[in-house]
Amino acid sequence: MTQLSHETRALRPTHPRAEPTQLLTSGSAAEYAELLHTVVDSIAERFRTVRYPGSGASRSELASLIDSIDLDGDGIGSKPALAEADELYARNAVWFHVPGYAAHLNCPVLLPAVAAEALLASINTSVDTYDQSLIATLMERRLLDWAASSIGFTGGDGIFTSGGTQSNLQALYLAREKAMSRSNAALGDLRVFTTAASHFSIARSCHLLGLSPQALIHVATDAEGRMDPDALRGALADLTRERSTDVVVAVAITAGTTDRGVIDPIAPISSICAENRIWLHVDAAYGGGLLLSPTRRSLLDGIERASSVTIDFHKTFFQPVSSSALIVSDAQDLSAASWHADYLNPADEAAAYDPDPNQVDRSLQTTRRFDALKLWTTLRALGSAHVGALFDEVCDLAERVREDLLNDPEFRVFGTTDLSTVLFRYQPHGLDDESARILVPEIRADLLHSGRAMVARTVVDGSACLKLTLLNPHTTQDDLADVIELVRVTARGLLAKKGERA
Repeated sequence: MTQLSHETRALRPTHPRAEPTQLLTSGSAAEYAELLHTVVDSIAERFRTVRYPGSGASRSELASLIDSIDLDGDGIGSKPALAEADELYARNAVWFHVPGYAAHLNCPVLLPAVAAEALLASINTSVDTYDQSLIATLMERRLLDWAASSIGFTGGDGIFTSGGTQSNLQALYLAREKAMSRSNAALGDLRVFTTAASHFSIARSCHLLGLSPQALIHVATDAEGRMDPDALRGALADLTRERSTDVVVAVAITAGTTDRGVIDPIAPISSICAENRIWLHVDAAYGGGLLLSPTRRSLLDGIERASSVTIDFHKTFFQPVSSSALIVSDAQDLSAASWHADYLNPADEAAAYDPDPNQVDRSLQTTRRFDALKLWTTLRALGSAHVGALFDEVCDLAERVREDLLNDPEFRVFGTTDLSTVLFRYQPHGLDDESARILVPEIRADLLHSGRAMVARTVVDGSACLKLTLLNPHTTQDDLADVIELVRVTARGLLAKKGERA
């Protein structure tokens, strides 16, 4: 063997090599177990003792903590680094399991799913190709078959995604490809019908897919914010009459709008789409949990006639982020996302008899976590009916809390819900609309800064209101009464400062 010259040896880096035991291997298994036990003990203690959803620290205080950390310095060791992360992150995190959290679509997570998260993260499987994942691919595909069957699809398929935004994007991409394969339409002639209450990702997906600014057509809704099937039928007729060259890519409806939690009438809309051979996409990111509901499954009647469905398991199936899926009724539709590379999923292998099931052929992602394991473990540990019953509990709670607010003369309630959302604002008799509107962001901000409770805000039919989004089955009616009382006291204090009537 030729010896390296002095000059060549001098080119070698002089910085010390990382300790090999810092990689998770057979040699570091004992240290791995010790580190994880330390983290688990620490986080378990926080779960035992935390009382409020936030720490109350201001953004400037949090920024100061972060800015003080030297990320280019020498390592401080695994245990000190994890202890520092606990002090920085866990101490100042937003906690979704405490009753005072009622803001966004964030859920507490089920124990078997959390344990499975540790398992999949440690092994670090990527389910893009079969040879990288083996049984993980087969488990994911079985779970997707289960989800398709739960919807009512026969011969359906799907793919796990990072969230509802990606699921909606891929659904509209598949719909666009199918529409263009059936016509000679240009991108500028493609149209998508939805409502103004649909998730923002529908509009953004149209933009990302190269559709024109006029592509998105908002269909009128009823008084509660649900798409009006008659208005859809009329809008489709108007499009055909006025612009015969336009092609409808899809009708995108929502099973659980973000603001109100209402479900568009799936059955009549599915009939309209079937009559016109139009792709129907159901964004059930929020309402997908109803698929397992013992009492509310009928709210999704007609979903089995959709072309595609988005489900966020990290919402109403109580899974850790991220865990979403796009499910399609026709497995062949997923082939529009296929792209072959010789180094990954060669086309000749895909065309062979009984090819390996490479999930990258169905996905917009390449490297992708085995997030299906969390839901798999949950279903095996608890059973699907148990998960559905948990979602039922929060929907029942929303009904009771809404009734409490309706009977409280200091609050005004807006609209209704099919799921677990409650819209309201502080507006006792004599407080005008403008003053009540101004209070909404101020109340939300005061609660956030106190750390004691978190609620969201939105605008519905031009009216600013506070929003409770309930996804914690352990939260009680009394717990929410405490949150509402905090809203009341905060509002009165703000009005007193302004010298207005409280």
